[in-house]
Amino acid sequence: MNVSKFYLFRSLIFIGYFLTSVGCLLLLFGVLGLFNIEAFAYGLSSGIRIIGSLAIAGCMTTAAGYFFLEQE
Repeated sequence: MNVSKFYLFRSLIFIGYFLTSVGCLLLLFGVLGLFNIEAFAYGLSSGIRIIGSLAIAGCMTTAAGYFFLEQE
């Protein structure tokens, strides 16, 4: 495996973990009332849906990073 590809896939994994952590923390703070979730409301989507999508995107990014790392 090329070293640059290895670091690219590892960075995908790190970014995915970061997005998942931020999304889950924002959801937790919103449920506890420490953070206003409605600040992220856009159009017909509620704020909790947007923040949940951030956590899901992080999970998918992490999974893609591990997938590509395993393929090489």
